[in-house]
Amino acid sequence: MTDSKADVPAASSNRAQKSCLIWGWLALLVIVLDLGTKQLAERYLDYADPNFLLPVFDLTLLYNKGAAFSFLSDAGGWQRWLFAFIAVLVSIVIVIWLRRIERKQWWLGFALSMILGGALGNLYDRVVQGYVIDFISLHYQSYYFPAFNLADSAITLGAVVLIIDMLFLEAKRTSSKETT
Repeated sequence: MTDSKADVPAASSNRAQKSCLIWGWLALLVIVLDLGTKQLAERYLDYADPNFLLPVFDLTLLYNKGAAFSFLSDAGGWQRWLFAFIAVLVSIVIVIWLRRIERKQWWLGFALSMILGGALGNLYDRVVQGYVIDFISLHYQSYYFPAFNLADSAITLGAVVLIIDMLFLEAKRTSSKETT
């Protein structure tokens, strides 16, 4: 007869092996690429001086003390810690979520890992420097999209994939579970 207490760690260990935490490598890759490109931008670009590469694209080093689109950037400094707290909270939720979903839901694992990597990349900047380094600038004639970085791109891509997953794939998973 087996001891049920001994089976619990084995079951939770087996579950962890089959979770989407395997996608942690992607989050780490996003962090490394993001921080590396930000270092290059600071080393080779002059602040607020556009380096035109294409008619719709240039590299311009900017510092963002706020959130997306410089939201609350002139708030006086408290927003740094608010946005850092939110990033930590979201990151914890994502790690727990990744641990709970099955590895076969790779689309969802990919999306969450991209968001996690982007959130942690920007969190590093916010905590260490007090601002997020942005350097990618897209524009058309005199219309400029707010500058952003690779972390922002990863968060956006992850959010788009997450929305696609919720709209189209979640229903398939739910219906297949109901038939089994």
